[in-house]
Amino acid sequence: MEFKPLIKPISNKSDSAYWLLFSENQILLKFNDNNPVVPSINNRFVDNLEPIVTEFFGTLDGVPCYVGLLDSPDKVLNCLSFYKIRELYGIIDEDSFKLIGYAHQFIQWSNDTRYCGRCGSPTENLKRERAKICTECNQIIFPRISPAIIVAITKGNQILLANSHRLSNEFYSVLAGFVEPAETLEECVRREVKEEVGLEVKNIEYFGSQPWPFPDSLMVAYTAEYASGEIVIDDKEIADAQWFNVNNLPKIPEKVSIARRLIDDFIENNS
Repeated sequence: MEFKPLIKPISNKSDSAYWLLFSENQILLKFNDNNPVVPSINNRFVDNLEPIVTEFFGTLDGVPCYVGLLDSPDKVLNCLSFYKIRELYGIIDEDSFKLIGYAHQFIQWSNDTRYCGRCGSPTENLKRERAKICTECNQIIFPRISPAIIVAITKGNQILLANSHRLSNEFYSVLAGFVEPAETLEECVRREVKEEVGLEVKNIEYFGSQPWPFPDSLMVAYTAEYASGEIVIDDKEIADAQWFNVNNLPKIPEKVSIARRLIDDFIENNS
């Protein structure tokens, strides 16, 4: 499918359209030819689901495409099922997965900004760009993006992996953290590493980036080398942190994340 993002709804709205309907971190999809796909649904059926908020999103193959947020829906068709967004990776194509992530982040932002955070008045969509404006104080509210660094630290043929309190007890991953105001990305790398495991790093190099719509992060990935220090964990954030080589790796994240790409890069370079 070819997606074209648009701000203004197209004039020839049909009775049916493509709908990306979410409930928390799940999306309602149609099972077609053994694959889940974005469903084309009658708009009146969607109205009966009583979505919290809906937004025009663009077109899919020239057909209007909308996004909606549902509150514990119980009126669905037999041919539609809810899927956890993260579990769709590898089941659907990468472009569709990226589109679903974009739509999920967009509709969550739309729901969170129905009222102005400055004066509490209702907001409405701007006509010229993807943003909202307060109907009272005219504050313009753009979609929120929260930058965060994620870094793979190596020491010779070893990589530092940590078990976070936020993750399953079985998983170890690379370190990550949100960027603070007035902080460069590289400064954030040094600070997060120092705060979480007590180490100094050097040779910080950009690796890549990934939008992470859970709910609105932009993950900026780096590699770095151990410089000095002993591992001293911040037990509020980290449950455990250790050096691992390719022969004794613990359970690591699924391939959906750039964290896994960083670890896979280490494996490839040390095998």
